[in-house]
Amino acid sequence: MKVLVATEKPFAAVAVNGIREVIENAGYELVLLEKYSSKQDLLDAVKAADGLIIRSDKVDAQVFDAAKNLKIVVRAGAGYDNVDLAAATVHGVCVENTPGQNSNAVAELVFGMAIMAVRNMYNGTSGSELKGKSLGIHAFGQVGRNVARIAKGFGMSVSALDPYCPDEVIAEAGVTPIHSVEDLYKNNQVVSLHIPATDETRNSVGYDLITLMPKNGVLINTARKEVIDEEGLRKALSERSDLKYVADIRPDIANELEEEFAGRVFFTPKKMGAQTSEANINAGIAAANQVVAFLRDGIDRFRVNR
Repeated sequence: MKVLVATEKPFAAVAVNGIREVIENAGYELVLLEKYSSKQDLLDAVKAADGLIIRSDKVDAQVFDAAKNLKIVVRAGAGYDNVDLAAATVHGVCVENTPGQNSNAVAELVFGMAIMAVRNMYNGTSGSELKGKSLGIHAFGQVGRNVARIAKGFGMSVSALDPYCPDEVIAEAGVTPIHSVEDLYKNNQVVSLHIPATDETRNSVGYDLITLMPKNGVLINTARKEVIDEEGLRKALSERSDLKYVADIRPDIANELEEEFAGRVFFTPKKMGAQTSEANINAGIAAANQVVAFLRDGIDRFRVNR
């Protein structure tokens, strides 16, 4: 069997070596497609693949149509909105992610951005500290839980909203459960977004929520750009000169926001949350182990489609 690693943004060399060891020790052949420049390259490479490991690469119906032998796709990371799940199901392909492998890396980035924001983007003026501030976590998954852990070290009070996570799980982490999205934004000076991009959440964070934030509020987005109503964000920043928005996902209207609200917004040049050597290695090797477990034993613990 052949396992294709198709990565427009390649794994680190040490991660590739680890993936190769896992795949070849299982008796499978590893095929690498790195830094490919066209979709046709992916379509050609996937034709003979039984398993596919990707990062942020797009796997749509056309890819599944070309991949006649494909049995499993593993997205090395938590988010999987770059994979067409419906098309995968139609083609009988299992899709998995690797939850938790990038969580600490993303959580640490949250605090790098938070400190930068409260210190006025290091512009030489007097800022403030995170100690004693209130932090609201919008979704209490693996990243949110790591954010809560780190926040305690900063001496922050922490609350979280997640209708899919039991209150007792949130409380066991020393975090206060919140049951209203309005209360989350209204009662926290810093809000960190960790919701996925779904039909329910797209454009769900906009003017009405952002303007509920207390004076000098900071909104941090290391999730997905699609969850933000960008025009609503622009209106909120225009009316509230005390608010700041920092994101690991460059908005569609980034240039306009940077021009209009210089010193109050910041966007990484590309998605950086998982861009650490540790996360790169962890996610890649986890993906390889999951591919082997499925191809060899039919184990689909992390399946995200049915």
